[in-house]
Amino acid sequence: MAAFSIFRFFRFLRAIFAPMALVIGFSCLLTFIFILYQPTTGPGEIQRLGWQSWDVISMTDYEQLPTDSSSTPGQVSGVDWWNVSTSQDQTADGGSLPLDVWAPLLPHDTGLSEIAVTRCMFPPDLVGDICAPSTTIEQDAIKGKWVRVERDLNKQSGLWSLNIYYRRTRRLDIPLVTDFQLLPAGESPTPLTDPWVKVDHSVRDGVMRTDPIYLWYRTGKTLREMSAEEKQQLVTEVDVLYGEDRPWYGFEKLEPAITPEQEGRLESVWMTYRRGVKPVPKAPPLHFSKDGRFKVLQIADLHYSVSRGSCRDTTIEPCASSDNLTNTLLGQVIDEEKPDLVVFSGDQLNGQGTSWDPKSVLAKFATAVTDRGIPWAAIFGNHDEENGDVKEEQVRMMQALPYSLVERGPKDIHGVGNYVLKVKSADASMTHLLTLYFLDSGSYSKGYLDWFGFFTPTEYDWIHEVSTIDAIERPFTPDTTNDFDGIWERQSDQLTPETRKLAKPNAMVFFHIPLQESYSTPDRDTRTGQLLDYGLHGLEGPGAAKKSDGFFEKGLLTALESDHRASASIPEVKVVGNGHCHITEDCKRVKDVWLCFGGGGSYSGYGKVGFDRRFRVYEVSDYGETIRTYKRTENNVILNDIVLAGRGAPPLNSEMPR
Repeated sequence: MAAFSIFRFFRFLRAIFAPMALVIGFSCLLTFIFILYQPTTGPGEIQRLGWQSWDVISMTDYEQLPTDSSSTPGQVSGVDWWNVSTSQDQTADGGSLPLDVWAPLLPHDTGLSEIAVTRCMFPPDLVGDICAPSTTIEQDAIKGKWVRVERDLNKQSGLWSLNIYYRRTRRLDIPLVTDFQLLPAGESPTPLTDPWVKVDHSVRDGVMRTDPIYLWYRTGKTLREMSAEEKQQLVTEVDVLYGEDRPWYGFEKLEPAITPEQEGRLESVWMTYRRGVKPVPKAPPLHFSKDGRFKVLQIADLHYSVSRGSCRDTTIEPCASSDNLTNTLLGQVIDEEKPDLVVFSGDQLNGQGTSWDPKSVLAKFATAVTDRGIPWAAIFGNHDEENGDVKEEQVRMMQALPYSLVERGPKDIHGVGNYVLKVKSADASMTHLLTLYFLDSGSYSKGYLDWFGFFTPTEYDWIHEVSTIDAIERPFTPDTTNDFDGIWERQSDQLTPETRKLAKPNAMVFFHIPLQESYSTPDRDTRTGQLLDYGLHGLEGPGAAKKSDGFFEKGLLTALESDHRASASIPEVKVVGNGHCHITEDCKRVKDVWLCFGGGGSYSGYGKVGFDRRFRVYEVSDYGETIRTYKRTENNVILNDIVLAGRGAPPLNSEMPR
């Protein structure tokens, strides 16, 4: 009986502990798979021990800083001050850049050691790198960690996501990638005596009714074995371009296209790569010429797409590629005008579903300007944020383009892209003579609930704030006349008033969406009694914001040249330049402030048959005192040449006797 009781006791224990052991064992297995097996963030991860460096890595440490237009470069005797390089020409130390983050705008000089292509049934952006190539801790230490090129080769088509991965290493004993080829199945590079490696998956994997094509890469010498010239030819970055246009600055296309273009259905997809480091040319500080002139060309509403673009409202034939045709027109206008600064006044991107990859669009929108080495600035329009990257990311991309003066602006001010550029004198005093404000007029603001319960974007956001500028003695007189052999002597067309005053320099403001005052009754010229309104309007409905927080009254009219009585109530801002309305191009004065439209300059944006594409020019002379404007059309016709401020301008109401 006692033996039977003991047997029952042990059977009871087995019944209890067997399930418990199973549960505990299964829990341990899950813990190992999902926790212990996964890489953890320890000291070695944070400090990149061994194969990288001891520095703590942060992406934000290497984001391009905004250009400080007011900074003073070092001066060299006998050299114009604006031709002297500044510290901004220096790039970040490549030895401190992160190796395990895909950031193609960083100036990496570190080579790649291995390439792979992986497919995934789910977008990696949503599920993470669960489909990354297999690896081990030892391989990561030797060749570097796998880095995903965050651009899906099958974005437009295909049964699954397809991504390129690479490894990057600073080790001196690892062969590095020096070349690529894309070849059909069954073909191989020649001669195969070179160390060519074939990637496992076709770069067209998952796309039906297409012939497979495979990526091959060649690994050459180790970094220790390479000469300085060979190091410059190292492949240092990989990217993907959508569309048939130019790749990002410093990158090359790898022929052939991964996805060939199918007009009206699919855009082409290209693998692009960079060799070495391609320093981005910096814009020189903005300055007047030695005879006191400065010219601004406004380019409004390009409306570029990932595709080549579709022509709208024009009789030009053939017109199958509106973006390229517009770029050609821009080049002709720039060559004719030779501006000192080009301003893109918003809607560089078409939005509306056609700018689904903003980076591919931004790679091409300014090429007519950057190819000519001209400084440029840009502001955002309502279409620029409809697809893809947010404004902060677009600012970073635009800053990484040649000759860019774009800035993100203060984060405590509404919007992105609120910044100030100062145009200075050419003499050694570097006096600030003209202020250029660039403001974010926003996109769509909150609308109302429609019948189906969705938000309808019916109103635009509005502008909130403007900066302050120090006063100078006006009109300006260069202080080193003897140093330039009489070049500063006034010409008959450069006479300035004898009256001198302490006041802020004249200013211009650029923002995309016009104010309601742009449709108000204009001032009258007290000399002739005529309304001060020049150009065409009324060809389309008003495009102003539906609401206003009083920016015109509380901002523009209260920002005065000076608080001194002699300056009366003269506004600091003489001209406001807008875009947004493609077939409205008039320039009117309201309460002493000129409100001017740029007019549409692109065949990709809407227009009107018989209404030539056009561009507004602002010619500033007399060292900032005189501002003149006119428009140049696609047929090289000059329209509405008027003086807005300075000699020959209509008297200001604020200067009239009261």
